[in-house]
Amino acid sequence: MSSSAAPSDSVIDVNEHTPLLDPGQQGQQKPTPLPKLQISILLLALLIEPIASQSIYPYINQVGISELDITGGDERKVGYYAGLIESLFFATQALTIFQWSRTSDRIGRKPVILTGLFGISLSMLCFGLSKTLLGLILSRCITGALNGNIGVIKSMLGELTDSTNMAQGFALMPIAWSLGATIGPMIGGTLEHPQHHFPSLFSGAFWSQFPYFLPSAVAATFAATSSLMILFFLKETLPRQQTREKSVSPLNCEAPDIIKNAVEDSPVSIRSLFVPSVLIPIANYGCISILEIVINALQPLFYSTPIELGGLGFDPVTIGFWMGAFGIVNGVLQTMIFAPLVNKFGPKTVFQACEACFIPIFALFPITNIVARQYGVNWLVWVLLTCSLILGVFMDMSFGCIGCNLMFITAAAPNKRSLGATNGLAQMTGSIVRAVGPAMSTSMFAYSVQHNLMGGYAVHAVLVTMSVFAVIFSSKLPESAEKKA
Repeated sequence: MSSSAAPSDSVIDVNEHTPLLDPGQQGQQKPTPLPKLQISILLLALLIEPIASQSIYPYINQVGISELDITGGDERKVGYYAGLIESLFFATQALTIFQWSRTSDRIGRKPVILTGLFGISLSMLCFGLSKTLLGLILSRCITGALNGNIGVIKSMLGELTDSTNMAQGFALMPIAWSLGATIGPMIGGTLEHPQHHFPSLFSGAFWSQFPYFLPSAVAATFAATSSLMILFFLKETLPRQQTREKSVSPLNCEAPDIIKNAVEDSPVSIRSLFVPSVLIPIANYGCISILEIVINALQPLFYSTPIELGGLGFDPVTIGFWMGAFGIVNGVLQTMIFAPLVNKFGPKTVFQACEACFIPIFALFPITNIVARQYGVNWLVWVLLTCSLILGVFMDMSFGCIGCNLMFITAAAPNKRSLGATNGLAQMTGSIVRAVGPAMSTSMFAYSVQHNLMGGYAVHAVLVTMSVFAVIFSSKLPESAEKKA
């Protein structure tokens, strides 16, 4: 779909009679060639999301201990403050993302994406210059309040693909996300405290006073560069409302059903989204979102916490490279196997199987620590971490941003003009649970260690139970991710 004005005789071609996912087309047509250039440019905006969010993970726990002395030197309390900082982005995003997505249904996708990239750049610079807990909090809130990108990106991808090439289009998303998930932690792990790692280049007093500015500035530069590419080369995918209204005016109409088709393809009311066909995929998105963000928050805390307190005692460089390795493996394998698996087994089966991977992933946290306590960080620890990494690849395939659940949400949209609102409602739900997830999981981790609940491993038992519930609930998804005509 392009942004060019549609003449009056083509209104029917873009209304609900051409469904988002038409099952009839699936078996009768060859896959439509993907608009690879436009999708590649769009994925730049997606690339920035994990770079900005995950670049802070290798050192966020260290900030609370050594730089700001938030914890008073008590490493058992790090989880409380790290989770708070990580949750604030999603808390503020939950308040605004639905409005941003609804706005994109009216004014276009590009203006909203560019606003989000500006918010990322500004907030990362503020984060790198922050010397207080309040400064860190405000910088994360700026990102969340201005950033509605993820829902809008999904809407644009849905508009750039059709029923014959949607799986192939969605399979490209792991490339951008995983590349960002690789670059982000490596930026944070290698560029923090540059005066220590690169003393000949960064020896001034500024770098000692602001040891985390360099990785933050690099992430902000990525966002600014991507915004220029999107501004000049990405085409708007939302039809121009003014042109569409003109095409269905009484003077231009040749048949009554043209007006009806245009109305059906207009933005829908919020109330019309609160139906089971839309809410069940969104609720599953919420389940997968909280489990995914819990892993993102818990992994760096687990890696950095001393072995005797339930972690592995890794330094920021090791954390950054190991999380970066996950991003590489994740992107390569998902690009190769996602579309074939969905085509063979169907999105629901793949979604449930991949979601079940959360169960052994959470169970491996205490097992790995027990081995490290007995034998130190030996080969067996790295084998267990590798198993967790591989399971994480399959787990990530179920996540809405790069996998099956996005297909169900896209198919659930009442019409094309409501795709932004539908994805916005899903992202708002995801943002709400992600606001709870990091603070909840890292606080449970800290509380379990402080009070030695179940030997300090109570948090992992709770998360395994949550994962089982999510797998059971996923059975309520429709058997097919196809939009009925």
